[in-house]
Amino acid sequence: MSTTTLAVPIRVDAAGVHARPGLGRLVAVELRKMVDTRAGFWLQVAMVAITVVAVIVACVVGDAEDLTLRSVLDVGLQPAAVLLPVTGILLVTSEWSQRTGLITFALVPQRSRVLGAKLLASLVLAVAMLVMSVAVIAAGVLVASPGVDATWSDAAPLIGQAAVYLTTGMVVGVAFGAVLRTSAPAIVSRFALPIAWSAVVSLPFFADIAPWVDTARALGRMSAEVLSPIEWAQAGTALAIWMLLPLLIGIWQITRREVAV
Repeated sequence: MSTTTLAVPIRVDAAGVHARPGLGRLVAVELRKMVDTRAGFWLQVAMVAITVVAVIVACVVGDAEDLTLRSVLDVGLQPAAVLLPVTGILLVTSEWSQRTGLITFALVPQRSRVLGAKLLASLVLAVAMLVMSVAVIAAGVLVASPGVDATWSDAAPLIGQAAVYLTTGMVVGVAFGAVLRTSAPAIVSRFALPIAWSAVVSLPFFADIAPWVDTARALGRMSAEVLSPIEWAQAGTALAIWMLLPLLIGIWQITRREVAV
């Protein structure tokens, strides 16, 4: 008795199997990572909810004649300004805290592409939060102070500065996450170091250089007033210290060192 083996060829479509994922797909994956965890999901929900509550309180408590876009914008942007950097930190540190780093960098060996996708995804989220915040703020101002003079004055430059304010804050969070790669130390450092530095440069000895190196002074005015050229220069200098330098250090560490999880 003998057996017969039928060798039937199985056709497999291997097109694109070895092709590396495009940048758009990587950005979409990183955006998904921001809401995949419970912490990330509820952080986004909290940003929206706190923004709505802050705008409602500002419009209810304040006098109608004082409820201009300028004043409410300064209040309504603060929830996103505080929580977006935390989201940026978690986006980077999740590769180590969730133990996905080896998988991520095995599927995409070019770590610079992963970091680039994380940066682009963080900017997309920051712009989305900006749109949401401005929409809520505009609706609150429209309802609370209709017909008040100069309600919408300097709207375009203020919204443009708000975009810079939120996006740079998000990138600072990504930078701190890339440097430390652990959520708790990165979050604490992101808030503690600038506060400590502000306290140091508030001494009279540093009065001349404080506006150039203190992010609280250089960037805090972006949502409240239209910056002058010298104030833009101060903001750029402060961002070079607190955003660009940590980002370059973080990129160097992640692209050059072994991934240990």
